[in-house]
Amino acid sequence: MSGDEKPGLSYKARRRWSLVLLLVGLPVYIVAVVTVLNWLDRPPIWLELLVYIAVGILWALPFKFVFRGVGKEDPDQGQE
Repeated sequence: MSGDEKPGLSYKARRRWSLVLLLVGLPVYIVAVVTVLNWLDRPPIWLELLVYIAVGILWALPFKFVFRGVGKEDPDQGQE
């Protein structure tokens, strides 16, 4: 691999995957978390709030590389 090649997903692929994650993955994740919390006895509201905040942040951590730079212009657009 030469020094100017970029490893990983292209900008368009990251953009598509970010849409899939936001439109499909996130709702499925939300339903799963709410379902698991409903199976447990209802915790105090402050603890439930903390759990929702924590899982709201944790879902995106594995996908940081997909979302990085998606809101900016296509860096490869000027090269074509």
